[in-house]
This record gives sequence, C-alpha cells and structure tokens, in this order.
Amino acid sequence: MTSDVGVGALSEERAPHAPASKSVRRSLHGNRKGGIPEQGRATPWLFLAPYLVLFLAFVVLPAVLGVWISLHSWDYTMPVQPFVGLENYISLFRPDSVNFDVFWNSMRATGIFTLFSVPLLLVIPLAVALLMAKKFPGRNFFRAVYFAPYVLGVAVIAVLWRYLLDNNIGLVNYYLGILGLPDDTAWTTSTPAAWVALVGVTVWWTLGFNAVIYLAALQDIPIELYEAARMDGASSWNQFVHVTIPGLRPILSFITIITLIASANMFGQSYLMTQGGPGRETRTAIYQIAETGLRNFQMGDAAAMSYVLTVFLMLVSVVVFWIFREKKEARDDATR
Repeated sequence: MTSDVGVGALSEERAPHAPASKSVRRSLHGNRKGGIPEQGRATPWLFLAPYLVLFLAFVVLPAVLGVWISLHSWDYTMPVQPFVGLENYISLFRPDSVNFDVFWNSMRATGIFTLFSVPLLLVIPLAVALLMAKKFPGRNFFRAVYFAPYVLGVAVIAVLWRYLLDNNIGLVNYYLGILGLPDDTAWTTSTPAAWVALVGVTVWWTLGFNAVIYLAALQDIPIELYEAARMDGASSWNQFVHVTIPGLRPILSFITIITLIASANMFGQSYLMTQGGPGRETRTAIYQIAETGLRNFQMGDAAAMSYVLTVFLMLVSVVVFWIFREKKEARDDATR
C-alpha cells in the first residue's frame, strides 16, 4: 500500500517535467538546423528579394549577356549576329588583326594613368587624414573643403578644368606666367603635359573620398597603443610605422583595390578634357571599348575587350590581397 502511494506521488512529481511533444518543441525552439521555425524560413528571403532582383537584373544578367555577345560578330544595326566563337578574343592577341594595336595601346594608356594616379591617391589622402585627425580651429570646415570636389560629377570637373588648362585663355598658364614660369604649356594637347593634367585633376577630385575612409579608420585605432609607444620612447615616425600603418592594413587593402578599379576604368576625364589626344596617347581601355562598341557598332569586339580588362583587374586584385595579407605568424602573436 505504501509502495503504491510512493510510486503515484513520484509519477505526479515527474509529470510537470515530462518531455514536450514534437510540435511544441519545434514551435518553441525551431528546427535543429537553423533555429528558425518553419513558418519563418521565407522571411529573410523576402527582405533580400529587392536586392536579389536588382542584382540579377543589373549585374548577373548583363554579365552573362556580355559573354554571349563576345562570342558573336554583334552589330546591333544588323538583323543577324553570326556566332564566331573565340575569334573576338583571339584577334586581341593576334598582331596582324585590326584590334590588336588599338586595344593594347589603350591598355598601355590605362596602365600609365593607373601607375601614376594610384600611389598619389594612397599617400596624399592619408596625409590629409592625418592632418584632419588633429584638433585645431576650423577642422570641420577644412574636412568639407577637401571632400567637396568629390560630390561633383565627372562632366562638371572635366569641363571646368578643360577651360582652366586651356593653352590660350586658361587661368593655370596665366598664373604660371605671373610666377615667372612657362605660360604656354599645352596641358590637353601634348604629352606628358596631358598625363600631368589628367592625373592631377583626378587626384584633386577624388582624394576627399579616400581621406574620409582613412579618417574613419584612424579613429578606430586604440589610443592606448599610441600611449604605450610614447612611454617606450617611440618617436612620431616610429608611432606611424609601428602603430598607424598596422592599424590601417585592412583599410589600405580596401582603398588600394577600389582606387585601382576606379583608375583602370577612367573614361570621363580623358573623353572630355583631351578627347583621347594627342593622337591616341590618352585613350584608355574604357574609352576604346566605348568607341568600338557604340561608335563602330562592333559590340562583340568591345565585349571581348571588356572581359580581357576584367581578367587583368582580377589578377591585380589578387596580387594586392596577397601583398596586404595578414601573415599567420602575426595572427598567432596577436592571439597569444
């Protein structure tokens, strides 16, 4: 009798802790894979849907269509676009083809512009950011002054500087003459003056964007690192080399990549300031691609050129990521 009562009482005590049914557990804790109830699995995709639609419509679909066009002799004024396979790509690497010289000369122009503009757009904005990070009267005003040109469109910048650099009526030559310097430089119709003009205008126009990114990254470096370095007797230069530069490593990689891509895609400055001249000296790859496809109606050749340029940019990006990679030994030291 006592044994039966004890068993009954024990069963009653355990009853509230009995395992819940499968449906209740699933509703409370979600499924085992992601912890999301079945009725809520579609919610993230609904939020992603607008972006995915735009990404597919304006990135993936044009990229696939571009590959398809590059495999055809595509003249959009003609009713038929015959399939030519890899002929458009092969012609870019065959010295006796029509497109060989014009394309690789444009790639050379792109390389010249990138080679001179990218280092300046890495160093000068960093110097500006270091200056703007200090506290002094009017700091916000000067920050706005450096960033202001970036909000203007390339057409405004190019037309403005085209008149400022004009050989006859430009203010640049006028003030150079006042200073006793040569005042007859053909900034837009001779080389290397045209390259100086294109690179200088681009640096003046876009350095504010990189400076703002640098400035945000500088503010994320812990002040304790600088204090510790000063206590160890580190000079300002040593603090910059051993504290600032390592703290900016991820940002340096990002800025280098976006600056390389932007410089390699330069078009508006050359088109509006120098018209690709003198001759074809400043006609960049994007300039040549646009002329081949839109003016000469050779969309297949233009698409092939664009994908060759894309491959080069991808290779350069891989090299940049490799240069700025964080070595395993440094990571191990940081985690100890």
